[in-house]
Formats: sequence, structure tokens, C-alpha cells
Amino acid sequence: MDPAFGPAFSKDEYNARVVATRHAMEARGLDLLIVTDPANMGYLTGYDGWSFYVPQAVAVALAEPWPIWMGRGMDANAARLTTYLPDGMIVPYPDTYVHNPEAHALQFMAQELAARGLTKGRIGVEMDSFQYSAKAHAALTAALPDAETVDATRLVNWIRLIKSPAEIAYLREAGRLAELAMASGIAKVAVGVRQCDASAAIFQAQIAGTNDFGGDYPAIVPMLPSGRGTNTPHLTWSDASFRENEATILELAGCRRRYHCPLARTVLLGEPIPRLAHVAEVLVEALETAIDTIRPGVAAEEVVAAWQKVVRPHGIEKDSRMGYSIGLNYPPDWGEGTISLRPGDRTELQAGMALHVMPGYWTDDWGIEISESVLITETGAECLVHFPRELAVKPV
Repeated sequence: MDPAFGPAFSKDEYNARVVATRHAMEARGLDLLIVTDPANMGYLTGYDGWSFYVPQAVAVALAEPWPIWMGRGMDANAARLTTYLPDGMIVPYPDTYVHNPEAHALQFMAQELAARGLTKGRIGVEMDSFQYSAKAHAALTAALPDAETVDATRLVNWIRLIKSPAEIAYLREAGRLAELAMASGIAKVAVGVRQCDASAAIFQAQIAGTNDFGGDYPAIVPMLPSGRGTNTPHLTWSDASFRENEATILELAGCRRRYHCPLARTVLLGEPIPRLAHVAEVLVEALETAIDTIRPGVAAEEVVAAWQKVVRPHGIEKDSRMGYSIGLNYPPDWGEGTISLRPGDRTELQAGMALHVMPGYWTDDWGIEISESVLITETGAECLVHFPRELAVKPV
């Protein structure tokens, strides 16, 4: 195995993940699981490539010793380079299936699985995966009229929640990358500087990394709402210049071997705006209270309740979630799609989980974000990033 391209983890770790997946399949009465989420494909096999814009899948069968990778023919060598799978478990489909309105790659995959005798029982599919379209599902079910297909969305995602020591090492390295990227972004934000130039500085730091390790492309590009645009969280950048007495939100992530450590901060150019400065102080206090609440055995919603106890006396209300689980991922999202820090989520926190605690606050006219990514340990929460936790005010 070429170390320049090989899997991020040992063969034993991938085997343990597949075993855990088969146990979850048995609990749901599944004979076969078809995984299309690229993060779950990578989690189970190590497969890594920017090929998720065309149909691809990993099939896990109770009757097979190895998962089966199925993808575009030109990407088969990527499977050979980045996974431990034997060649018989790497199944390419012809390029005639790419963007062909008359044929779909899921038809080919279904026929391959049927030829291996794997389509007789209950088949789980990730019906809410970004990469599994309505047309893909129609093609699969039409090709397997005698099979029972059921929704198995996030079956693998929940297995991914508890991180191994090797995964935790990548998360910590992603934290170092997030520090570098945030420092570069804040340093670049100045009156007269274009937003796109600040984003370029962030990208450079994210990918160049340190002398010891570089970074990967993150699942989400830097968010950079500025001025009145801070009233909404998901604006990126333009070529407009930063202006005096305006705030800018920077939300970004360090990414190491596909493991993400998100971080958000807000920078203000000029004199502090009293209301903004006050809310920033309250949000930092509430964020620290929430982090202090995080420990094994606590329910996700209890973290939210602790945060709300601090902010409500100041008239701060938030109707969106204030965090979510993080780890391995690909575009368009770095969240795992499992735990949400919001009322009603009774998921019990456990050591080895990682969360982005992101209690952003937005009004009709302005907003502010100051967040932290944490690893849950046996005794509490370890912050994965070490960066000033405050409103960054830059005099002009």
C-alpha cells in the first residue's frame, strides 16, 4: 500500500467498523445495506476521491466477508489506492451510465448485487443521503422487483459517533488547522480589503497547514457574512471591501484526513458597538457554561438548557439548534447528521463524541457567532481549538 494514497486507518479499524455495521443491520433485519453517503463509504472502506458527483456506493452484505465498492470505471483505481478491498470487491461501471437519461448506474449496481445472490432479503438504503436521488431509488427498485427496500438513513452515521483514538488524533490536528485559518482570516479583515482576499488567506492556511501536516478541502467553504449580511449565517464572500464600524463573521473549519473541526468568530472594525459588545459577552459566558455542562451521561438538550439559563435574562432567544456532532465528512456538510443540541434531543452524550457548539445569534439587522468544537472525554469536554473566545475588535 502506497503511503501517499493509502487508507487513513488500519485494516483492523475498518474491519471493526464493518462488524459494528453488520450488527446494526442484524438488529434491523437487513440482509444488505447500500451506502451512498461518501462519508459513510469512506468510514467503512477508506475510499477517498472527488467522485461523489456521479452515482457510487458501498454495499455491506451479511453474506460477504468484505464490503463491495461500486463506482465509475475511471474511479476504480482510486478505490485500489485508498482502500484495503481486494480487487474482486471493486466493481466499476461503464462510462455509458454517466449522465445518461436512458440508463442509471443504480441499475448496473443492482444487477451486480443480484448476480452475487445478495438481493433476496431486506435491503437498506440511505434514502435521505444527498447523493441518493429519487431517480436513483426508482432505478434500484425497478431493477430489484422482488427485493424489499427499506430506509436505513444514518445507520452508519450513528456508528460513527464514538471516535477511536486514531480519529481523535485527526480531530486534534484539524483543530490546529482551524486555529491557523481563523488567525489568517481575522488578520486579513481590514477596512478597504476585499472579502475575497480574506477568504483566499483562509483557504491558504486551511490547506497549507503546518510543517508536520497539511490540510484537506473542507466540506463547507468559509462563511464570511459582513455588515448587514451578518443577520444571516450562510453567506460566503464577495469582492466588496470591508468597511469601518461593521462586523464580519468568520465560520470555517480545519480538515485533516476528512475530519473536521469547525470554528466561528466575529471581528469588528472600529469602535465597539455597545449592543453587539454586550451580546458578545453574554454569548461567551453562555458558551462557556454550555461547555462546562458537557460530560458523559448528560442529554443533548441539557446543554441547551444550561445555555438558555444564561442568555434569557438578557432577552436573547434562539429558535435554531445550537450545535451538532462532527467528524468525518464531505461536501456539502461537515455535520454528522445525528446529535443536535436542541430541546427534545435526549441523546446521551458519551466519551469519544465530538460536537460543534455553535450558538450563533442573528437579528433582522445584525448577527454574531462565537463557537467551539469539543471532544467529550471521560470527565468533561476538551476544546479542540485554542483561540481567543471573544469579539475581536480591530481599531481603525
